[in-house]
Amino acid sequence: MSRQKLRPTRRPIVVVRRPQGSPLNPAQRAVVDRCRGLPQLTDPLAAELTVSTAVADVVADEEFWAGIVTHAVSLPSRRNHRLLQVLAALLTGRPREWAADAVSPEQPPLTAGCAWVCDRSVDAGYLVLLCEYRFVDEHGMVFMIDELSGGVVRKAFVARDVALARARLAGYGPLSAIGAEAAHWLLAKSYERLDRNPDARVDADVRRTRLLANRRISLAFG
Repeated sequence: MSRQKLRPTRRPIVVVRRPQGSPLNPAQRAVVDRCRGLPQLTDPLAAELTVSTAVADVVADEEFWAGIVTHAVSLPSRRNHRLLQVLAALLTGRPREWAADAVSPEQPPLTAGCAWVCDRSVDAGYLVLLCEYRFVDEHGMVFMIDELSGGVVRKAFVARDVALARARLAGYGPLSAIGAEAAHWLLAKSYERLDRNPDARVDADVRRTRLLANRRISLAFG
């Protein structure tokens, strides 16, 4: 028997590739990459801020979210599962429904509480809204609306300590209680004006917290 016949039969090398899911464009890929830490976050507010900050520099329309949801559904992983959970809770409209069709929304649910307004429109040209919310722990959001520029929101940020935020705002002028629906109606109009003027110069945190504001406006109106 020849040596050639004694040689073991070599099997062809098969390259096993990991599934890549539905393709993402560069902007969508960047957002998904920025959310890689979601599985380690136990605080729902921190998870919201992570996703909202991730889309601060992009136009996140329905087509944009459709691509991300489709990708996350087609490529199961801990990160994509948590991303879908947060999107199912955080987004509004049809994108929220698409994510909620795949997973249950992030828990616990969000509730809205009291709201206060500090009106400096007469002497300083702006008014400030402080709105209270709660998952398990309470938090607030502060919004400064520029009345001199047509009512565009200029600043927005999250306040972990609502009592401290009230005390500091009271140093700028008297605070008055305002109904949650009335407060969020002002916010909705303010963000609509910003949408009509996307090049308006606003604080970076307005972009970073935009999804949070959208969810809370939607919540206030049921």
